[in-house]
Amino acid sequence: MSCNPVLLLGGSGAIGHQTARALRATYPDVPLLIGGRDFVKAQRTAAEMGNAQAIVPDMNSAELGLGDKPISAVVVLYKDHSLAALRFAQARGIPHLSISSGVFEIAPEIANFMHAPTASAVVLGYEWLVGATTVPAIHLTKSFAQVDKIHIGALVDEQDTGGPAVAEDFEYLSRLMPAALSRRDGRWGWREGDDAKVVFSALDGSKINASGFSSIDVAGLAAATGARSVQFDLGQGVSSSRRKGKPLSTEIILDISGLDHSGRALRTRHAVVHPGGAAPLTGMGIALLLERLIGLDGKPPVAPGLYFPYQILDASHYLTRLAQEGGEVLPLPLS
Repeated sequence: MSCNPVLLLGGSGAIGHQTARALRATYPDVPLLIGGRDFVKAQRTAAEMGNAQAIVPDMNSAELGLGDKPISAVVVLYKDHSLAALRFAQARGIPHLSISSGVFEIAPEIANFMHAPTASAVVLGYEWLVGATTVPAIHLTKSFAQVDKIHIGALVDEQDTGGPAVAEDFEYLSRLMPAALSRRDGRWGWREGDDAKVVFSALDGSKINASGFSSIDVAGLAAATGARSVQFDLGQGVSSSRRKGKPLSTEIILDISGLDHSGRALRTRHAVVHPGGAAPLTGMGIALLLERLIGLDGKPPVAPGLYFPYQILDASHYLTRLAQEGGEVLPLPLS
């Protein structure tokens, strides 16, 4: 199907490349606007992707320097402190997806949405790797009649740098992020100091030193499943694949406990793995969101509203695409 260009702000970075490639894999004819601060770099990316144009957006302009050029959706792949892209999307009535805010700083976006709730679809894409945790986790909870606890351990390989924009966002979040938002026995609180230090088992059983991370996944999963305890822990080190002499990977450990449909205690452990690292998995999630947001799959576009990625992404479709890219959701023994 034909559509107006998708605007990728930060499109010449590592995640921008992966997003464009993931979108191209299924929809090669979708035009792209590659927005970046470095026009030459954006031009190189546009030439590499094909059917793309490079721009340097003017974030001080209501039209982002685009004039009346039609746009189908806006994706922001870095921290947009001005929220100029969000206001642009709302004024145009087109979907807006951003991925780089912390859970502690979403109030300005929520306020903009509350003042124009019917303007456009606004996606808070701050889940870890844009749905890689929440979509599989909610799918796995179908085995449960009652979910009591969800513990998430994300392992980032120390060689999985993700490019300068990703590093800049992580430095920003690490410097300003408060203690780790968590839910324990039905009460919300913040883990800090020694209380935030944990050890979890990686895919290969190796022990990973980690710290609590204030991911918005915690809030979404608690609301979606009713789990009384949810926490997210982030560790960095050698991924399980690299310990076996293979290329790096990214892995997410999902430890879920509760009651099965017969009322018996049930606990499961799974690993979500992608062999390319964090950026390709993030790009895949963004591409699948764009597919649904603007109706590239032939279904009606997503209606205006405020969404988490997992509320838009179809789990079976997501997991099929993950498998096509060499990723897996693997059952693990209980530790």
